[in-house]
Amino acid sequence: MPRRTAAALAASASLALLATACTGSSEAGANDDPNARTTITFWHGWSAPAEVKAIQANVDAFEKAHPNITVKVVGNINDDKLNQALRAGGSNGPDVVSSFTTSNIGKFCSSGAFLDLKPFVEKSELDLDKLIPKPMLDYTQFEGTRCALPLLGDAYGLYYNKDAFEKAGITAPPKTWSEFAKVAKKLTVSKGDSYEQLGFMPTYHGYETVVDHYMSQWDHAYFDADGKSNIAKDPAFADMFTYQKKLIDDLGGFAKLEKYRNTFGDEWGAKHPFHTGQVAMQLDGEWRLGMAKDAGADFEIGTAPMPVADDEVDEYGKGFLSGTVIGIAPRSEKQNAAWELVKYLTTDTAAVVSFANAIHNVPSTFEALKSPDLKVDAGFKTFLDIAQHPDSNTPPASVNGSTYQTTLQDFGYQYESGKVKDLKAGLEKTAQQIDTDIEQAK
Repeated sequence: MPRRTAAALAASASLALLATACTGSSEAGANDDPNARTTITFWHGWSAPAEVKAIQANVDAFEKAHPNITVKVVGNINDDKLNQALRAGGSNGPDVVSSFTTSNIGKFCSSGAFLDLKPFVEKSELDLDKLIPKPMLDYTQFEGTRCALPLLGDAYGLYYNKDAFEKAGITAPPKTWSEFAKVAKKLTVSKGDSYEQLGFMPTYHGYETVVDHYMSQWDHAYFDADGKSNIAKDPAFADMFTYQKKLIDDLGGFAKLEKYRNTFGDEWGAKHPFHTGQVAMQLDGEWRLGMAKDAGADFEIGTAPMPVADDEVDEYGKGFLSGTVIGIAPRSEKQNAAWELVKYLTTDTAAVVSFANAIHNVPSTFEALKSPDLKVDAGFKTFLDIAQHPDSNTPPASVNGSTYQTTLQDFGYQYESGKVKDLKAGLEKTAQQIDTDIEQAK
């Protein structure tokens, strides 16, 4: 299931009321007997028929292994609906809950919207460090509270048109940002005031080329040790914004690129610009490989990690990670039974592998990543490697969810378009806004 980035960032705003509306403790409703005959309700966000079928198949397997527990599955639940249900509580609410919005984990954990899973993990004697890659563990907890576990993940890397590379005399994907700029320019073929082929669409409105995806390829820290925004002090942020702006200028300028971008097909449709050959390189998640093949792309597709900063080449292979998170509703009266489902979906190797195979996402346990039953081709293996790279990362959780990322993204739009010209002053102002927003959320 691809992460619809803009929608995910916008959805976080709907959770503002959770901080005061949801409370719960692991002891309050965890007295139910998980071996008793019971029915629990599981809410998830998948809606495509193949995805719904895949998650139902896993639930069916769980019920076979736990014949006393019946699971009522409700799909197509976004964070707005989840917010309303968790605030309302009651017998019609969910017991097990999931969300695609990784960046909301700070809100989920700090507000009690998702139950603290630590007592359940300890009771089950799970060594999560040995079970799950560190970045995935990081984005399912906040300030020491583990309120979720990962249910498959997404890893982001570079897609490239091998035919276009060969035609341009390029023998390998670029490993550093300076190499990437040269390759992008070499692949770009202008046609009047437009393009016959663009090497790469660098603007922040380009599909998946958002600020946090770029930043994952520089060593960086969004916050300092005191929890204050670090974007104006950490040189990596200025380096990234400067690089991206120069790439825009080198490839024809913002106005020309935006005009070309308006000719692109839908990001999730067959006319995506990478499918059609309008762009020769694309930053995207592991799902793009299958989508490009389904769309009938008539060229050979290569995959690789995104490049890294020139002085950080030893970290090449890393990338941006995100994924679905799953937890327990704090007002559930069947928390032990709910935990059995959460544990099964997130730690049972067969369950994780079958689900990953079905929806073409990255498995979220070490055993599933190594499983001989996992369907892996050369293109997909790139993303499995990125998911396990020790320097792969995701933005840190915040008490106000992805608000700080949205604020920084909005600054990016202003800077790349030339509306803001002083990068240093702009980052300082943006950092102040981020700090103010977080203080208000607290």
